[in-house]
Amino acid sequence: MEISDIRFERGAVEWNQLPSDGLPEVAFVGRSNVGKSSLINMLARRRNIARTSRTPGKTQELNCYRVNGRMVFVDLPGYGYARVLRSRRNRWRSMTLRYLSERSELRLALHLLDSRHPPTERDLDMATTLGHKDIPRVVVLTKTDKLSGNGRMQSLVRVEHLVRGSAVVLTSATTGWGREELLALIGDLAV
Repeated sequence: MEISDIRFERGAVEWNQLPSDGLPEVAFVGRSNVGKSSLINMLARRRNIARTSRTPGKTQELNCYRVNGRMVFVDLPGYGYARVLRSRRNRWRSMTLRYLSERSELRLALHLLDSRHPPTERDLDMATTLGHKDIPRVVVLTKTDKLSGNGRMQSLVRVEHLVRGSAVVLTSATTGWGREELLALIGDLAV
């Protein structure tokens, strides 16, 4: 798969604001600041299609991007730390869990984990949540350019117990590493 056209379609804060055209959807799931928006930019080979920030909690809606007119990437708000009111974080969590549980258009979940750190308790909770759903999943290790070859191998070992038959892709939004492999998996599993 190659991305020839990607457009921001909408940011949904309510269920009825999600796209209604029935296109298959790929969810980008992960903790705050793990690199979900950066990964979308890297896959699209566009610098600012998805807004990024060093401040956790930049994505505050379910941001929907129409890809090639054939599918939708959904950038979910991150779980974990964000400089916003707890009530707002709880609303994001509720909407995200409902999306992962009930959204019939959802075909693939990309579970992003920071390759530099062991999975957090919230990462483990999300892995369990995704494991209970009948949704294909790919574990995406981000920021691998910041690790040595040995560090990347250690990162793979740390997530082995989360994988359970899912593919694992090492990526770097900075270098583009993992782009083709991940796009191939998206093309195979989401359409």
